[in-house]
Amino acid sequence: MFERVADLAVEYAQLEKDLADPAVHADPDRARTLGRRYGELGPVIAAYEQWLQASGDEQAARELAGEDASFEAEAEQLAKQREALQQRIEQLLVPRDPYDGKDVILEVKAGEGGDESALFAGDLLRMYLRYAERQHWKTEVIDATITGLGGYKDVTVAIKGRRGDSGAWSRLKYEGGVHRVQRVPVTESQGRIHTSAAGVLVLPEADPVEVNIDPSDLRIDVYRSSGPGGQSVNTTDSAVRITHVPTGIVVSCQNEKSQLQNKESAMRILRARMLAVAQEKADARAAASRRSQVSDVDRSQRVRTYNFPENRISDHRVGFKAYNLDQVIDGDLDAVINSLVEADRAEQIAGAEQT
Repeated sequence: MFERVADLAVEYAQLEKDLADPAVHADPDRARTLGRRYGELGPVIAAYEQWLQASGDEQAARELAGEDASFEAEAEQLAKQREALQQRIEQLLVPRDPYDGKDVILEVKAGEGGDESALFAGDLLRMYLRYAERQHWKTEVIDATITGLGGYKDVTVAIKGRRGDSGAWSRLKYEGGVHRVQRVPVTESQGRIHTSAAGVLVLPEADPVEVNIDPSDLRIDVYRSSGPGGQSVNTTDSAVRITHVPTGIVVSCQNEKSQLQNKESAMRILRARMLAVAQEKADARAAASRRSQVSDVDRSQRVRTYNFPENRISDHRVGFKAYNLDQVIDGDLDAVINSLVEADRAEQIAGAEQT
């Protein structure tokens, strides 16, 4: 790692020299680019210089401790300072996800397993809503298709983080994938354990200015809502389906009684999906694997198993396992997510060291 930082220190010194040259500022674009890079490297170099100072002071204190034991305590204190600075440097070297400050559009869809899968989708929804409540985030169910037993065929939720904190995306981006459940369904009379699954898709919510959508590229269909929703359900054409013709992306919304409200909600989902598509294309062109959902694991593969008979939660991407499923399903997700954050960070640090 420190070989990498030493190289960055050389680059930083050269940038400082270049920015002191009046000729560089004759080209505003170049000066701006150099200034931005100089600003990015500043915190890393400052921490590195502090680490070098602490390391030198620690070595001197240990040499003096051979003659005077009173220096041993100072040496230990300097060692702790050096280790803390090393951790800070490691964190500073991790490339920042540009979407970490964003809010989230989260979708849960029932998979194979019929009613049990739909009930499990409902359990996942409640888990995320309770987790959001613990984080003091705001949530809004913007579309849902409820099944007869109270499960969800599909449900879409907007989750908004607190101002000044890291966005909901920085924590929930790891939830995307297929979630598998093992338990005795309420419809099972023989007490046999069944396995079913539900899919979770997490998207950073896009601002209107981030995604330019030409209205002429949209096909908008209206139809009558179905399922729970009030007296106006099945009496007015309030449900909206929007198709973005160039990409083939289709979104629909029927949760609101107003056609206009459903259209606005559908556009929020459409913008989020188009932002994700644009980012995936950009990453592909850069030949860089997107780490936002620990995406070396394909979304078609299972990412997590919820085993109710054993009260066990297992995340297969990082080998996390715990026996507090009852707490996790009640929204206590921090330990699971922290394991994914740490694995992602470690891999990013390793990648930075190799470049």
